[in-house]
Amino acid sequence: MTPETTTAIVADGVLSAGGQDSVGTFEHRKGGETSDIMPPDAATPQPPPLPPRRLPSPIRPSAFGAQDVLILVAAAMSSLCLVWVVFYQLTSLSGGVGFLVCWYVGFVVLTWIATAQVIERQVATDRVVAVIVVSAALLIVAIVVFIVLWVCYKAIPSIHWGSLFTKDQKSFVVTDPHALDQVGVVHAIIGTFEQVLVAVLIGVPFAVATAVYLNEVKGWGVKTVRTVVTAMSGTPSVVAGIFIYSMLILTHVLTYSGFAASLALVVILLPSVTRVVEEVLRVVPSGLREASLALGAPEWRTVWSVVLPTARSGVVTAVLLGIARIVGETAPLLFTAFGSQVMNWKGYFNHDQGALPLVIFSDVRQAQPVLINLAFQAAFVLMAIVLVLFVLARIFSRPKGKNGKRRKARPDDDDLMARMFVPIPIEQNEETR
Repeated sequence: MTPETTTAIVADGVLSAGGQDSVGTFEHRKGGETSDIMPPDAATPQPPPLPPRRLPSPIRPSAFGAQDVLILVAAAMSSLCLVWVVFYQLTSLSGGVGFLVCWYVGFVVLTWIATAQVIERQVATDRVVAVIVVSAALLIVAIVVFIVLWVCYKAIPSIHWGSLFTKDQKSFVVTDPHALDQVGVVHAIIGTFEQVLVAVLIGVPFAVATAVYLNEVKGWGVKTVRTVVTAMSGTPSVVAGIFIYSMLILTHVLTYSGFAASLALVVILLPSVTRVVEEVLRVVPSGLREASLALGAPEWRTVWSVVLPTARSGVVTAVLLGIARIVGETAPLLFTAFGSQVMNWKGYFNHDQGALPLVIFSDVRQAQPVLINLAFQAAFVLMAIVLVLFVLARIFSRPKGKNGKRRKARPDDDDLMARMFVPIPIEQNEETR
């Protein structure tokens, strides 16, 4: 019997397979009926299909929700209780500053531990870094706000506005019970304005020219000039006053005067404005310079009409930083202006002159409460002047619109800058009007 005609006999039926037609096909015969059955492998029962696997939700370290707020609050309260127990129950430590420092360190540590247990370690590290950065920013803002509020609290209740800005200390009597009604700081305000204004007029053109030389011209002495500017940035302000005192006052070229004070302030103003303006000029796109040079403009015209107008807001910011750097300087004025209690209109070049920092320095150390109040009033006026200068500079740094009003810069302002150096008029399409 050949394999092609092999017949298998089973107990309850016959399985027959024969020839090529029977490959993969089995017939089950039982009781005269036939039925098709599956191969042995296919007859094995299959498990039910598994449900589709859902991927876990991605962890976003920057996400901050209610759970994170609860973790921070719990860490703050827990660290506060722990440090209080350690400071005042278990040890003999004391001091508000030490308590705050230990509380903050415990707060950061507990924040990391709680976040790592509830969410994930990577998120915990990111959260701790965010807490430190935000805390540093809030600390700076809190210090500035505290200083402003403290000066306002000490100065405003005792200010007599009518005499503060109209009188000096010429006829001031300390024992007079109404002394604050007869004294002011107008001489110090005028002196500060004159000294700072002359210092800005002398120092800003030189600072901007130096920054242009370092970034645009790039001559052979750039490294030397940059090194000198960097070294001057770290020079203490008292050294500037001693320099002017030893070079000009001791040699009798100048006397104690507001002009000598302005020269000392120029020494402080130059490096700070130069470094900021240089960084601002680096941000100006090089394509603007290349376009100007391609249109035939010389290099000086490109710098004057393209680079500087583009960096105008940055230059204004640099000047503001320079003014804020010198307006409150006291040490240089002690060696140059020397201070005065009377108005000095005509003696700016040959007579000692008062200033707001000098009034604050001399009066706050006195024993009379009247002079201490006057020192706080001078500090209040100095802060107000700085604030007004910042606001005015911010307003005037905006370009003018067609109606003459100040507006924010727009993309089409490049056309206005191009008109300053292109020899032919620029025509606008109807779509761009």
